[in-house]
Amino acid sequence: MSTISTAARPGDSADPGSVAVMAWHGEAPDGGVPYLLACSLGDGSSGPDAVRRLLRGAGLSPTGHLVDATGETGPSGVVFVPGAASLALPGFDAQFVPPPKWTDAAGERGYVYLVFTTRPWPSGAEPGDLATLDAFASDRGTLRSAAHVLLPARTLRTG
Repeated sequence: MSTISTAARPGDSADPGSVAVMAWHGEAPDGGVPYLLACSLGDGSSGPDAVRRLLRGAGLSPTGHLVDATGETGPSGVVFVPGAASLALPGFDAQFVPPPKWTDAAGERGYVYLVFTTRPWPSGAEPGDLATLDAFASDRGTLRSAAHVLLPARTLRTG
């Protein structure tokens, strides 16, 4: 299952356009894994170069290598409350509605596995379509042109 949120960055000279954030829950031998895929919808004026600049501005590199940022303090991470979540990176933020199993896995693990790729979502495909998401997220080109980051997952404390 996946959900989508789009975030536009108007006025940015390196405009990636709308960015989709899709959440899904995967299974591993040691339990559920909360995944996020972020990618441009291809409607920006600067294409993949804008996404590369966005990632570099956030201190990330789209090299396909995993970075563990769970022990770092700062603005990067995922904050969730019942029924909603927010992905925050320097210079980028997007809200989305994750599936319940995703939220449970994020709470149990204390992190989210983010794949933020420079490849745009396939033209004509509906963002969040499960078959497209599976093919796109597992494609070697998508994975090699992405920043892979374990981000801390936090709950927003209220009251």
